[in-house]
Amino acid sequence: MHDVARACGVSKNTVSQALRNSPQISERMRKKIADAAKRMGYQKNAVVSELMARLHAGGNRRFQCTLALINANRDRKAFERHPTIPVYVEGCRARAGELGYELDAFWIHEPKVNGDRLCQIFRTRGIQGGLVVGLMDENRLPDSFQAVAREFPLVVTGVRTREPSLSFACVDHHMVALRAFEKVLDLGCKRPGLVLDARIDALVEHRFSAGYEVGQRRLPAARRLKPFFQVSEARVDKSLFHRWLKQERPDAIFSLYHEIGYWVEECGLRVPEDVLMVQYEWRSGSPHWPGMNQHNELAGQAAVDMLIGMLHRSEKGPPPFPQATLIDPTWTDGKMLKELRHLPTSTKGILFSKKRNAKEPRSTPTQ
Repeated sequence: MHDVARACGVSKNTVSQALRNSPQISERMRKKIADAAKRMGYQKNAVVSELMARLHAGGNRRFQCTLALINANRDRKAFERHPTIPVYVEGCRARAGELGYELDAFWIHEPKVNGDRLCQIFRTRGIQGGLVVGLMDENRLPDSFQAVAREFPLVVTGVRTREPSLSFACVDHHMVALRAFEKVLDLGCKRPGLVLDARIDALVEHRFSAGYEVGQRRLPAARRLKPFFQVSEARVDKSLFHRWLKQERPDAIFSLYHEIGYWVEECGLRVPEDVLMVQYEWRSGSPHWPGMNQHNELAGQAAVDMLIGMLHRSEKGPPPFPQATLIDPTWTDGKMLKELRHLPTSTKGILFSKKRNAKEPRSTPTQ
């Protein structure tokens, strides 16, 4: 466009308006610019041109472009019934709709639909790129999906992928753990512990445990607790958790699972008076515990923005340097902690007692 403007002796804005047949530009100038553009081989980017036309029209003109919303979870219905994935989907749909894009949903594990077939479907339907949502078991996309990743621009929500490595948008898992740690220290807790499935920590490349370990550097060595990563095993044999609880004696536990609170109470401790349960993923649908709001709907929105940027730049396939958009988490007190603040001091247990000496006697789990 710059070259066309220079050849015609006008501004880029004049060229833009002329190519959109704006009546503000004379017919003679529009023809001159059109001839110059044709002679110089100028071609409009259909995506950008349509989007800009919609914006100039004040949003009254709907931008018709379809993106794939790809369910990468093992559960075909994960978009509706998974505790976390629908929040990402909500963010994707809201942002896409706001910008005038339509989303067409697919399931990555659809039987008898391999990558080549999916590429053909995308081309037939005019789908120009995709949002990958719902990876919860591993960071690797199925081999059958590789053809799609090679041909179309894709952005992942929630986690980083490998084989192929794609750009992604997710919460900053490291800051989730670190800020939660700092918050419970401010509340007066002395011995925060981490209870997390090793598979989930590996899925986020150990950023949860890394943030927790950085937080522990604020504590003397005697108060740094060993994390418990055997959640899957403890669901079969709870004695594994009970032994950890008795040995480490945490007064706060970070976790992703509500069931851990019941395991603590089975050992004769009160939640939250003796052990404060803190969610690494606080959700409005389960507001009782305090924890970190990951704002996963914002990750979905950011993924759409990233994908549209790739479309504007005509990018295809795995990027040579994948980019990441990290969403900042925020602390939420939750109903339980708000109620605890109103209790008499004598009933609050270890919380809100910053002057308590770590060597003082404290509740001990029963056998």
